Amino acid sequence: MLGVEEPIGVTEAAQVPQQRSEPLLDAAVRYAEERHWDVFPGTWLEAAGGGEPCSCGDAGCALPGAHADRPDWAGQATGSGAAARRMWTRQPRASVLLPAGRAFDALEVPESAGFLALARMERMDLTLGPVTRTPDRRMLFFVLPGGAAKAAELVRALGWNAEAIDLTGRGEGHYVAAPPTRVGGRGAVQWARRPTHANRWLPDVDELISPLAYACAREAADSRARAS
Repeated sequence: MLGVEEPIGVTEAAQVPQQRSEPLLDAAVRYAEERHWDVFPGTWLEAAGGGEPCSCGDAGCALPGAHADRPDWAGQATGSGAAARRMWTRQPRASVLLPAGRAFDALEVPESAGFLALARMERMDLTLGPVTRTPDRRMLFFVLPGGAAKAAELVRALGWNAEAIDLTGRGEGHYVAAPPTRVGGRGAVQWARRPTHANRWLPDVDELISPLAYACAREAADSRARAS
């Protein structure tokens, strides 16, 4: 299957745009007002003893300062800029989390595969939505709602298994951390492709799945080769 696609060189990988510094409150309000995305505040990083533990109190927290802090987070999410401002005024350090399955779904892939896919998509002149890059070396491509539920079957139709190539859909019941949320001492979530007026209309999952699946399969095959 890999042989039928155009090769992508590592040197052709897309680049991350320069990031601007922005308070979490301002980012949350902007997402709600400009993009009409629902937002809700998550955990935050505490300053304690020279470290920055997660406000959840779990010393072994997997996503310090970057996860929901209550089970009813979905009901807390708001699309109102004024409500978002009130929430983050109460806790300015709270992470900015976006519920998937409402204004968008997301396709999550390894960062290395994501950059290769971005380069290919740009050469194909595909319509792209916003894309985030996490400190854990993951990338999330925003697509129209409903895309996450179709992703695995679309990958299967291309001849691969989504789980095996590490391509995951995030839809209803999931959320994503938005820039400039920090994840412990690992760094901040960034935009690999920032939200702009040009990408206000999101692509359908069908438009992106082929280059994403191909890049993920390439990376999975390379990882197996390195491990052997």
